[in-house]
Amino acid sequence: MLGGSPALARREIDRPVATSVRWYIMSLVVATSVLTYLDRLNLSIAGKYIQDEFAIPVRTMGWIFSAFLLGYALFQIPGGYAADRFGPRRLFVVVITSWSVLTAATAIAPRLPLVHWFGLAWSFAIVRFLIGIGEAPSSPGYATVVAAWMGDGHRGVGSSFSMLGIGLGGAFTPIFIASVMQHWGWRASFYISGALGLLIAMAWYYFATDQPESHPSVNPAELELIRRGGKAPRAHREDTPWGKMLSNRSVIALVLGYFCQGFPIYFYHTWFFIYLVRVRGFSLIQGGFWAACPYLAIAILSPSGGWFSDFAVRRMGRRLGRKTAVWLGMSGSAVLLWSGGQTPNKFAAIAMLAVAAGLNMFAAATFWAACIDLSQKHSGSLSGLMNTLGNLGGWLSPIVTAYVATRFGWSRALALAALVTLGSGFCWLFVDAGRGIDEPSASA
Repeated sequence: MLGGSPALARREIDRPVATSVRWYIMSLVVATSVLTYLDRLNLSIAGKYIQDEFAIPVRTMGWIFSAFLLGYALFQIPGGYAADRFGPRRLFVVVITSWSVLTAATAIAPRLPLVHWFGLAWSFAIVRFLIGIGEAPSSPGYATVVAAWMGDGHRGVGSSFSMLGIGLGGAFTPIFIASVMQHWGWRASFYISGALGLLIAMAWYYFATDQPESHPSVNPAELELIRRGGKAPRAHREDTPWGKMLSNRSVIALVLGYFCQGFPIYFYHTWFFIYLVRVRGFSLIQGGFWAACPYLAIAILSPSGGWFSDFAVRRMGRRLGRKTAVWLGMSGSAVLLWSGGQTPNKFAAIAMLAVAAGLNMFAAATFWAACIDLSQKHSGSLSGLMNTLGNLGGWLSPIVTAYVATRFGWSRALALAALVTLGSGFCWLFVDAGRGIDEPSASA
């Protein structure tokens, strides 16, 4: 009989279809990532109205802006450790609730007791610092979700979901917040952002579990897909082997590479809008519109980078496959950063610089996948360490960029960003994602 025996055909028909719970879990990751950028960028949009209402000087406002990033960077490692120790579900419920309440509290910062103790500006800055602490566990928390829910063969794709959220959040937050402020004022934007956060925290509480084995809606067929080619993480939590981690050559190269990744990408979070208006000659409205382009590129290219990274691993092995994905993304990003800064055509510059941002995050998906490759059991701690360095690079970026731009011009500042981007790819000469620290004898 053509096509095999009737018994085999019946077994194929009777085989249960895998459920899709893992994709719903990853949609929660996307929603949480969008929320973090909503709560991160809302102050930058409301800042003009706050300055006007309370006569806050520009330099003082800069300190208020930077307070978030300081708290966010300092608490990456504790946040990653908490994700490993307590599991992502409880972690996200607690931290999303906390930072959402604090986001709403930004609207009443002028009336908090902090004003009497420290002054108005410090009241805003302290609230933003605490929001940064609250958001810090989110990125390493995503790594623990991907490690548990996406399986060995889809770590790149899984790691790209949070970056998809960054792209969507960065592109649509200005439109959403500006619309809310136009209708109800700047305070309403913080209240609504906080309320949305509480809804997402409830979704984590009622729908998510730390492991697919614990989820009542996951059937055996989906569990088989998730665990194919890999093992379920151990149920008990182990202490993070910091000594082994910090002495591992691949880990050192990975975190240094992510430091270099963070430097150019924070150009878009800080100076890109001002660059479009002051250097490229766009109006404020035009600048706000075109400033969304890098985030749209991120939303498109980061999932592509995750898919390509997994594809390259299947074709070339984990060691060379991960390297290839990073080298492709970072080299392309560096070329476009340099050429975008040199071209006299402002629309060509926007296109090049936007795709450069997308290619940066194309490569970044592999960094997060490599955290799981190198230590599935401690992926939260390792990703927290990596993201600490990435955000320190981001912290330096607006300072160094401003210095170079004022002394030597914006084209030189973008050329420097391109050079640092190449440095990120160079670090991957020393990363072997096929040899994890949990099992030193592992191979690709």
